[in-house]
This record gives sequence, C-alpha cells and structure tokens, in this order.
Amino acid sequence: MMEIPCTKREMELFERVAEAARQIGVPCYLIGGFVRDKLLERPTKDVDIVCVGDGIALAHQVAGLLDPSLKVNYFKTYGTAQIRFGDLEIEFVGARRESYRHHSRNPDVEPGTLEDDQLRRDFTINALAISLNTADYGKLIDPFNGLQDMQDKIIRTPLEPGQTFSDDPLRMMRAVRFASQLHFTILPETFQAIQDHAGRIKIISQERITDELNKIMLSAKPSVGLDLLYKSGILKIIFPQMVDLVGVEMLEGKGHKDNFYHTLQVIDNISRHTRDLWLRWAALLHDIGKPATKRFEAGHGWTFHGHDAVGGKWCPAFSRN
Repeated sequence: MMEIPCTKREMELFERVAEAARQIGVPCYLIGGFVRDKLLERPTKDVDIVCVGDGIALAHQVAGLLDPSLKVNYFKTYGTAQIRFGDLEIEFVGARRESYRHHSRNPDVEPGTLEDDQLRRDFTINALAISLNTADYGKLIDPFNGLQDMQDKIIRTPLEPGQTFSDDPLRMMRAVRFASQLHFTILPETFQAIQDHAGRIKIISQERITDELNKIMLSAKPSVGLDLLYKSGILKIIFPQMVDLVGVEMLEGKGHKDNFYHTLQVIDNISRHTRDLWLRWAALLHDIGKPATKRFEAGHGWTFHGHDAVGGKWCPAFSRN
C-alpha cells in the first residue's frame, strides 16, 4: 500500500476488498475523498471503492468475507451499495462515464473505465485512486497531477472548468468549501469559470445548497468561504440579504462600517471558540436587519434603529431554508 497512514481495521478492509474483487474478476480501486484526506492526514471514515464492473456484486462479496451478517444497502438504479465495517462507511460503485443535460445536474450514466470515472470527478485532488489489484496493489493512479495540486494547495478541475461547473453547478460551492476547509486556493481560471457560471446555481435544490453552506460555516475560518461566495457572485443568488450588508455609504462626511466584512469578522471570532453551527449562524445573522433599517439623521449620522427586531423576525424564515 502506498505510504498513507491507515489503521489496522482499514488495512484489513482493503485486503478483503482486494480478495473479493479477485474472486469475482473485477479491477477495483480506492478513490476520491478518502485518498485525499489520508494524504492530507485528515480524519475520515468514508471509504469509496470503484470497480470496473458491478459495484453491488462487489459489495456483497466483500460483506461475505468480512462478516456474513453484515447488511448491504444497495441502490440498483444508481448501481451503488454501502456497508458499515466498524466505524467505517464503505460505498461501492461501478466505474462510469457521465453526460449532462443543461437543465439538470443529474447525469445520464453508462459503464466506463477507471479513466472515465476519474475524468468525471469534480477536482484533481478528488480524482486520486489507489489500486487494490494484485498486479499493482497500493499504486497511486493520478492522471491529472492531483498530488502536485495537493502539495501546491490549489483547487483545479480535471476537465475545462466551465464544462465542469455547467454540468454540475453544485461543484462551484464545493470548490469554495474545499478552499475554506483545506486552506487551498482556487486556481484563477477555475475561479473565473465559477464567476462566469454563477447563475447556474439556480438549478440546484435548496437542500443541497444549504448543506454546502453549512459545511463552509463549520470551517475553521468561515470568512474565507463566505468571501469567495460573495466575490464569485453566488452569494447574491443564494443569500441576497447578506450581500445587502456590503459597502459603506457616505453623507455629509459621515460613513458607517462595512457590515458585511464586520459580520465575517464576528463569525471568525466566535468560530475560534465553538463549532456549534447554530451559534455560528447567530453570529452571521446578528446584523442582517441593518440594510432595512438604515437611515441618515442630519447632524447625527447613520442609524439602524430596530435592526435587531427586524433581523429576529427574519431568522425563522432563514432557518427553514
């Protein structure tokens, strides 16, 4: 096995997967986030296995070798299966190629090669695979130089970025989330493609947008991701009330602080002390009512009377989204 820090349980799992794949005659590989996080020495319990063949059949074969009583959850429509082994969640899928229609992020899928499967991945750092085959067990397969991108701390797409983000616009928020979580930089041409295709986020369900936003909020420094969402144009679409906080207006030589960047500082401050998602959201929303209550009083300056009450009335609606 390539030099990645695996536990005894993980090594046992990989040996059983390799044996099961040999028994049914399908090549198989570790792939995606598990490989990325292990190389970055980040904790992870989600194991993705891709095989060139029937992923559901491989899952059943693996479960039989690990423990015949293990339950295999499978989804025939998508060709995926899941099992739990101790604290590990393992997902199996057959290698595939994908094509997209403009109105949907749900692809048309057909069986493919490992190379097809790696090409459909969102970012080079998520396309890394490790062979679990007898001939080259443990070999890293990295067709897009994802390992170098990881070392350089950059987010880049395997395909032309405009195609990647147009096909599945949620990947734009995932790029921001990984930049925020991993302290990576989105490559300039990749970020430009996000700006160019920001409007495509409208075809994504609110549930998936909220899930990605919450993951950004749980970053060590949420301001990184929130500022990227603002600069990309996505925040204006998914959370326009936040963008209304941006800027400083001057009258009679009097201005006020930029409430957007003030809010980002507040959420970073609280994030140093708690990972409680609701407290972080409270920090994010504490000034959300200011744009609606902003007034200029001659001889006095800017006021935001009652902004706390207005924000308080809005918060239940935000929490439902």
